[in-house]
Amino acid sequence: MILDFHTHIFPESFRHRREQLATRDATFGELYADPKAKMATADGLVAAMDDDGVEISVVMGVGWTDPGIAREANDYIIASVSRHPGRLIGFAGVSPAWPDGGVEEADRCASAGLRGIGELHPDTQRFDLGDASTMAPLVGVALEHGLVLTTHSSEPVGHSYAGKGRTRPEVLWRFVENYPDVTLACAHWGGGLPFYALMPEVAASLGNVYFDTAASPFLYDRRIFSVAASLVGADKILLASDFPMMRLGRVLGQLDRSGLSEFDRQAVSGDNAVRLLGL
Repeated sequence: MILDFHTHIFPESFRHRREQLATRDATFGELYADPKAKMATADGLVAAMDDDGVEISVVMGVGWTDPGIAREANDYIIASVSRHPGRLIGFAGVSPAWPDGGVEEADRCASAGLRGIGELHPDTQRFDLGDASTMAPLVGVALEHGLVLTTHSSEPVGHSYAGKGRTRPEVLWRFVENYPDVTLACAHWGGGLPFYALMPEVAASLGNVYFDTAASPFLYDRRIFSVAASLVGADKILLASDFPMMRLGRVLGQLDRSGLSEFDRQAVSGDNAVRLLGL
């Protein structure tokens, strides 16, 4: 089983409306205002999955700031999951910074069959993931519906890139400390949070925390897989690409050369996500 835990899809119209959407939505503007930024439809994703031997992909939002655009994107994800049963799993794009904390839209999407919330982008959405009162309404929806919460994460050091922000390990850890019962998937290796599992108090708090490998070759060399597995366990790692920015084959290449056992590589490539999502 190969499951890509982190992909993005958009209605075809979004590509043609790119400039307009970039002025309305801060996250979309930061990530997709450049005409060279890749965008994909559900059909394009499924075609790439077929080419690359990917059986299932999680499709998610991009941290929308505009509720109207978010609803349109979420409706597209809901429809795409319905058109590709067994191939796509949907997550709802919402924001805790909205007046109702994103509760109404998250609840609507969960009722329509979506299985998670995210990808949150705290920097462009302008909220503090580590603030308990800010996150309480959305956490309530996640717990009520058994949703996985996914957030963008950034490293405190290293090169700059579009979307790199201040949602660093210390912010993630504050959220985990506030809400230990929520299942949290930290994108992009959690900005390096697994490294801090060498600290006993951090390791003890990661019971419901997972780390996806989205864009891994842009951030780390192949040793990240074996190092992270030694610190948090291979059962905490979720194979992910960040498609269409990157095809999953590049990340699989890192995994294949990582030195992990066949058992652990199979866990990372799909078994962990299957268990997490209850498939």
